[in-house]
Amino acid sequence: MNPEPVLSTDQKACFDEDGTPLRCAGTGQDGELRTGKAWPEPRFSVSGEIALDLLTGLSWPIDANPAEFPLSFDEALGFIATLNNEAFLSFSDWRIPSRAELFSLASHAQTNPCLPSGHPFANVFNGYCWTSSTLARLPDQAFTVHLGGARVFPAMKQASCLVWPVRGPSPAPAPPGAERFVAAGAWVQDMQTGLFWQKEPPGALRSWKDTLAAARDARPAAPPGRRPRLPNVRELASLVSERDHSPALAAGHPFANVPPLCWSSTTSLVDPAYAWTAYLRDGRIGVGFKRQREFSAWLCA
Repeated sequence: MNPEPVLSTDQKACFDEDGTPLRCAGTGQDGELRTGKAWPEPRFSVSGEIALDLLTGLSWPIDANPAEFPLSFDEALGFIATLNNEAFLSFSDWRIPSRAELFSLASHAQTNPCLPSGHPFANVFNGYCWTSSTLARLPDQAFTVHLGGARVFPAMKQASCLVWPVRGPSPAPAPPGAERFVAAGAWVQDMQTGLFWQKEPPGALRSWKDTLAAARDARPAAPPGRRPRLPNVRELASLVSERDHSPALAAGHPFANVPPLCWSSTTSLVDPAYAWTAYLRDGRIGVGFKRQREFSAWLCA
């Protein structure tokens, strides 16, 4: 398996626990480390009414709300079928994006909408849009992505959300955990992304500030050429398996004592007193108040 690097978050600023901007040097925050696959400049190539994302190879209608009104999940599927029957914008292979595909559009340096600066899209609704990803723990729900701030949360399938079609290459199915993750002492390498993760996260609940400090002071024997750090929100999200829950990791994974709630190194720009978090029971991506001791660290390298 050839690793595919996790996309960068686009975050370049750093903030303290109260949300005040500060110098990034030595913080260990996402804005300092800026890990992940760099974005091309420009990111999008526009042809007629379609924008090609040069980072992912996916194509999106310039009109981000072609249905005009919120739809239930089943109605969204029907709407996509109609688009394909009518060869919308001259194509018949539109689909509802997966959670990873829709989340790939999010910039963690922008809000309302949380789309890359200079994006070409129109009629962007700063609210929840459907993904095709069913919640494994509760199959009557599907994941949505909030285009105002980038939360990834489930909604009941009879609820009403907007739908933004996509077309382009579909990612290969993720391999089972026993094939995807390879143990290396105290670390496990994710062969899908190339990242190393602690095999047994410590699990202690800490504030965000204390978690960053613990990550900077961590001295587990890291793989050669790697340094332990707190992952950014995209790196945490890359662990999520849509087919599994409790935890939402690929079946057969080798991890022990997976923490249900994990901090990331990425600040929420909706309110910088909050940081992005992962809810690994079922794969939600949300935020936590930085001063509260409600989340754990799961270090990567």
